[in-house]
Amino acid sequence: MSAPAATRPESATDAPTSRRGPRRRRNVRPARVLAAVALLVLALVWIYPFLWLVSASLKHSSEIFGSGFDLVPDEFVWENYAKAWIEAGFASYFVNTVLITAGTVLLVVIRSALAGYVLGRFAFAGKKLLIGVFLVTFFLPEGYTIIPVTQLTDQLGLLNTHAGVILGLGAGGQVAATLLYAGYFRGLPKELEESARLDGAGQFRTFFQVMLPLAWPITATVVILTFLFAWNAYLLPLVFTLSEPDLRTLAIGMTVFVGEYGQDWSGMAAAAVISLVPVMLVFVVLQRKFVDSVAGAVKQ
Repeated sequence: MSAPAATRPESATDAPTSRRGPRRRRNVRPARVLAAVALLVLALVWIYPFLWLVSASLKHSSEIFGSGFDLVPDEFVWENYAKAWIEAGFASYFVNTVLITAGTVLLVVIRSALAGYVLGRFAFAGKKLLIGVFLVTFFLPEGYTIIPVTQLTDQLGLLNTHAGVILGLGAGGQVAATLLYAGYFRGLPKELEESARLDGAGQFRTFFQVMLPLAWPITATVVILTFLFAWNAYLLPLVFTLSEPDLRTLAIGMTVFVGEYGQDWSGMAAAAVISLVPVMLVFVVLQRKFVDSVAGAVKQ
């Protein structure tokens, strides 16, 4: 009979390895706890202004600056929201903002996608010069272009209208959105267009049925960023609705609470919360898509 195989003795390097494992895990746990505590403190510091705003919207104006950092009102004044929504006219301002924002987003997506498709897929004389002009206009403040835009809109007979505000916000440069689309379309294979032509599709059908659906990461990015831009726009809607107060947006409606002899801080806080709720809902609903779309846009 053959002798049983000798058991291999445990090497000197095995024991320390097994002993170092628990130590490493024990050292990692305090680091994670400290990191979690630090992130929690930063999150509280970051969210405190919003919590203070919500608290101020439920207080009397005299209590807002007299209670220090206290976030709990002595008495919950829900009438501030009714005052902002009904008396200050924020119900109509809300509808105006929704209409203007939706129209602006739609116009920017279609116009930027078409312009980006041409810049990304076609070669023509003056293309580099055109891109250079786009980049220069990207750094121009809105105040420098408000006068010619207002004059052009007035000549078209669209001043003091929803369509005029939408045209002013959505028909501007929008350089970032156009270049995002151009970079994405430039990276798509040419075989897609060739296959569409073989199937009898024209340029517009190829764009809307083949190319644009493939650009959903860029479209999601443009939609979210344009929504935030149009929802919070102030200067252009203010100039375009000076003689028509009923067409004002939520951002302009804040001035209702600023009077000649004082300010209604509690009403202003309630109005600010009303204007922020839709933005927060959009972010909560589209949070994952926003992160995915931005990541996809960066990769492209």
